[in-house]
Amino acid sequence: MSKNLPPIINTPGSEENRELAAQFAQLSSSGSATPHHQPQQQVSPAVLKDMALLNDPTYHNKRLEVIRAKKGYIIDMDGVIYHGTKLLPGAKELVDFLHRNNKRFLFLTNNSAPTPRELQQKLQRLGIDVTEDHFFTAGQATAEFLHSQMPEGGTCYIIGEPGLAYALYEKGFFMNDHNPDYVVLGEGAAYNYERITKAVQLVQQGAKLIATNLDVENLDSKGNKIPSCGAFAACVEVITRTKAFFCGKPSALIMRYAQRTLGLSRAETCIIGDRMDTDIAAGVSSEIDPVLVLSGVTAMEDLSQFAYRPYVILGGVYEIPNNDKRHNITADEMEDASRRASFL
Repeated sequence: MSKNLPPIINTPGSEENRELAAQFAQLSSSGSATPHHQPQQQVSPAVLKDMALLNDPTYHNKRLEVIRAKKGYIIDMDGVIYHGTKLLPGAKELVDFLHRNNKRFLFLTNNSAPTPRELQQKLQRLGIDVTEDHFFTAGQATAEFLHSQMPEGGTCYIIGEPGLAYALYEKGFFMNDHNPDYVVLGEGAAYNYERITKAVQLVQQGAKLIATNLDVENLDSKGNKIPSCGAFAACVEVITRTKAFFCGKPSALIMRYAQRTLGLSRAETCIIGDRMDTDIAAGVSSEIDPVLVLSGVTAMEDLSQFAYRPYVILGGVYEIPNNDKRHNITADEMEDASRRASFL
């Protein structure tokens, strides 16, 4: 993006944003200098379209209404609902909106460390009360995949937290550090030289390499970057000259599991996330409308790095809830939608 472009403002609906959208529209239509008589500049049509998803009032609001009318919502957690132990603006109101309008929703996280019950308890402490069946983790997706490969069960060498081990155990997979069927890498602080070496040796002996996700970095509670599952998987991949199969976002696999849990078609569903490389990519590859919120990892200026774009861009989930009764889904409408999805 050219350094002469106006600064990006991440709060949709403000007067500054509307003025910014008007400036972009003027550049697009006339190619003339900015109102401040700066030198003429070329603005990519792709940049203008990205900005319109956030700032153009008509375009933005039209697409936001489409999202409000959806029957199913797949929602990322960190950077969308909370940061660490802090609830983000509009998170509770979003859940109230979904309940009030009889929507189906699922919190979907690439973090394989916690169990659904632990996630449910965390949201409860933050003031959001939802049942345990509203959560699905990359650990559960990994367990589902391995079960599809070996329905009779098998053995794994795991580097990760109890949430991952529990998900695998529920699907008939037990721990084995001698001759396992799989080496499974997850999240957490359990990594050390000895364990990575063990994983390398087991893969070289024939165990298949699985990673819950390929995120190379994450943020701690203070906002500092820390290595994530993908960074450790890359280490094993380089040494063993193998490629890990991953089950979390942006894989369409975890999206298919989530969609199956909701019982709705792709057209009736959207995904809300804060990362272009995982959440939005997952939506694009699954043909599920992706909604980018700017309350987490991805900033507006990052969009030029990606060849795809979200369906709409929001400052945060606070933009979604409203009191329009047209968004209410009746029991008959939901039943019809589920019936249609069963034939897909």
